[in-house]
Amino acid sequence: MKILGIIPARYASTRFPGKPLALIAGKSMIQRVYEQTLKSTCLTYIAVATDDERIYNHVTSFGGIAVMTSSHHSTGTERCLEAYQKISLQNDFDVIINIQGDEPLIDPSQIDKLAGCFINHETMIATLAKALTENEDKNNPNIVKLVTDKAGIALYFSRYPIPYVREKAPIGMACYKHLGLYAYRSNILEKICELEPTLLEKAESLEQLRWLENGYRIRVAFTDTESLAVDIPEDISKVENYISTHPH
Repeated sequence: MKILGIIPARYASTRFPGKPLALIAGKSMIQRVYEQTLKSTCLTYIAVATDDERIYNHVTSFGGIAVMTSSHHSTGTERCLEAYQKISLQNDFDVIINIQGDEPLIDPSQIDKLAGCFINHETMIATLAKALTENEDKNNPNIVKLVTDKAGIALYFSRYPIPYVREKAPIGMACYKHLGLYAYRSNILEKICELEPTLLEKAESLEQLRWLENGYRIRVAFTDTESLAVDIPEDISKVENYISTHPH
């Protein structure tokens, strides 16, 4: 199975313009993501998909592969499709993994775990989830929650705490949060990018609900680890602190 890893990296960001080029302990964030991704054992090819020449030139300067894409994409999924279509002129891929460009400490084993979902030939799309810890606020709308069926197929994603516990939580029940790493079969990626936004997606502002509403199944793999995401400039110090206290 040939797997393409794509790291979308936009320069424009409302909360943190130029985020991919921000320095974290002497290296840019996009270089740190790229180098962590290289440690994955499942990827056939890795590329950064960007809409900015500064990012493109920086990635090539440290020996990475970059692909220029349109600045008009509304989602990272669409950017992944354009990058895949350009790269696949020379290579054919069975699965594309959309790797978050703002997680400089991403665990490569999570990429491998996601790829493992496609051993099952029925898997269309796959993503990751982790049990919420006691100190995490279930009511925080920035933490996306999800529920699955017994086979690990997503039933719903929400910014609201789900499931709602009416009286007492059943023994063994955990609340899971969604980790934004996605993988798609190449033909499925092409199809979901043709879909129009749906009502549930608009209500929750969650793109994956568009796929569910249109009948696409999302397989969920569970993990015990998560990496630190950089959403705002203040987050960089958290990552640098982690790096200084966890030397490789």
